[in-house]
Amino acid sequence: MAPPILKLDNIYLSFGGAPLLNGTNFQVEPGDRICLVGRNGSGKSTLMKIAAGMVEAQSGEVFRHPSSTIRYLEQAPDFAGYSTVQAYAEAGLGPSDDPYRVAYLLDHLGLSGQEDPAQLSGGESRRAALARVMAPEPDILMLDEPTNHLDLPTIEWLEGELQKSRSALVLISHDRRFLERVSTATVWLDRGLSRRLDRGFAYFEEWRDKVLEEEELEQHKLGKQIEREEHWLRYGVTARRKRNMRRLGNLQSLRADYRGHKGPQGTIQANVTEGRESGKLVIEAEGITKQYGERQIVTPFSIRVHRGDCIGLVGPNGAGKTTLLKMLTGQLQPDSGTIKLGTNLEIATLDQKREDLNPEDTLAHYLTDGRGESLLVNGEQRHVAGYMKDFLFQPEQMRTPIKNLSGGERARLMLARIMAKPSNLLILDEPTNDLDIETLDLLQEIVAGYTGTVILVSHDRDFLDRTVTSTLAPANPDAPDGRWIEYAGGYTDMMAQRKGAQDEKRKADKAKAEASAPAKGTSDAPKGKVKLSFKQKFALENLPKEMEKLQAEMAAREAKMADANLFSKDPASFNRIAGELEKLREKLVQMEEEWLELEMLREELQG
Repeated sequence: MAPPILKLDNIYLSFGGAPLLNGTNFQVEPGDRICLVGRNGSGKSTLMKIAAGMVEAQSGEVFRHPSSTIRYLEQAPDFAGYSTVQAYAEAGLGPSDDPYRVAYLLDHLGLSGQEDPAQLSGGESRRAALARVMAPEPDILMLDEPTNHLDLPTIEWLEGELQKSRSALVLISHDRRFLERVSTATVWLDRGLSRRLDRGFAYFEEWRDKVLEEEELEQHKLGKQIEREEHWLRYGVTARRKRNMRRLGNLQSLRADYRGHKGPQGTIQANVTEGRESGKLVIEAEGITKQYGERQIVTPFSIRVHRGDCIGLVGPNGAGKTTLLKMLTGQLQPDSGTIKLGTNLEIATLDQKREDLNPEDTLAHYLTDGRGESLLVNGEQRHVAGYMKDFLFQPEQMRTPIKNLSGGERARLMLARIMAKPSNLLILDEPTNDLDIETLDLLQEIVAGYTGTVILVSHDRDFLDRTVTSTLAPANPDAPDGRWIEYAGGYTDMMAQRKGAQDEKRKADKAKAEASAPAKGTSDAPKGKVKLSFKQKFALENLPKEMEKLQAEMAAREAKMADANLFSKDPASFNRIAGELEKLREKLVQMEEEWLELEMLREELQG
């Protein structure tokens, strides 16, 4: 086992009241890919900031290897003093870092580098910050919610980039599929303590449930032991006084342990307040279009949305998802075509930008719309403090300003508000941002069990697969041109249907080409038997040998790069070998394609 390059021992931190971190341990070794999980408010981001040196613990020891470099992805990057995004990203480079990597990352993240940092959207800010922390390829890369505001193509690119990164990774994310594909170890923060599983996130939930079951069993055993001791003290044969006093002390200690045990944080207890039943036809769009300048956002598009449908909108940023959503719900008029909304619609909306939140409002004022200290939920009058507890807020937070809440707490607060309002049409724009796994589970259950209609925009593939009945996506995701297609099922179903459509198109193109080619035996057919040329025969025989040589060269370079100390000892050699390896891979792909084409041609001529 390699020595840790970062180690936190017995970390304690409290902001008053119950400690946030209490004896927490955490360590990172070279090559680690750790996902840090836990409920909102469990201290994940705080622990990451302590590890990065941005927050100081009240007690405990922090060790960082003197030669190791750490980069931390900030939730709200500071662009002050930078005239362009490129200048901001390049400022994160060290003296020996490759400056071309900034341009590579910005290009793949959809930024030119010449953008004015003051004019960036939330998603563009996140992309710029990612370029800055990833460009130096640090020893430890710490990413707090890196997929927030990123579109699906960028998330999938980021997964691939992190999988081949040589940096040790520490990740916080609500995106299950992202964590499953990137992580190889899991650290669970729970009630101030940390537990480590040396397996990726895919195994976490089963392990967590087992740990909690064992804990519950231990508490049950402790309760029974206390009952036995109390019975002995009351009815047992009197022994020596000294022994009795010792046994009484043991009982008091057992009672203190039992009373002091703090169980896992509760789950949210909530159901959406459903309004009157809407008409069977909720939305009918006929030939709607939308264009901004020369850019076509929606070309003639038609859809019928029925009561009980759950429709997901996906696509790259800028494809027009929010524009299409606003047209379907009557918030934006189309340039042409018609939109008809059904009868008895009661709409509840969770906005992506959380614009509905006034930072100066208190939690109680926001939930009750300033109408005292009670609200109507499912026809029942509820005190706001009790309703807040359903969403894991404490009664003393009634007067807390919203600006003091974390991102996850704000998302939870907005969920609490829209669930209290009667509705039969839920509009959810990026609802999964900042939510912890348990709250995501609740939201998934609510959406799946909602008898009304749901339209949601999301980049969370797992959430889409678990909830939606159909998916709207651009016909051309790489270069959206305003054409939208509805696919049955969730994200995975959509990708399978797209692949099937592409395969069918290839078959049709091949059949068309064969049909247009001169038939055998016609006057246009070449005289005599067609054969492979000498050059083609030579290539067919020798390409496999060349590919074997190429694979051997690649294996030799991969063996060199497997040396964990290569980069720290000789970064120039590491970069050179990595570049050579990439070129060899590209050459191998070209050779394989050429050999396959020749082999297919040979079979066609022979048969």
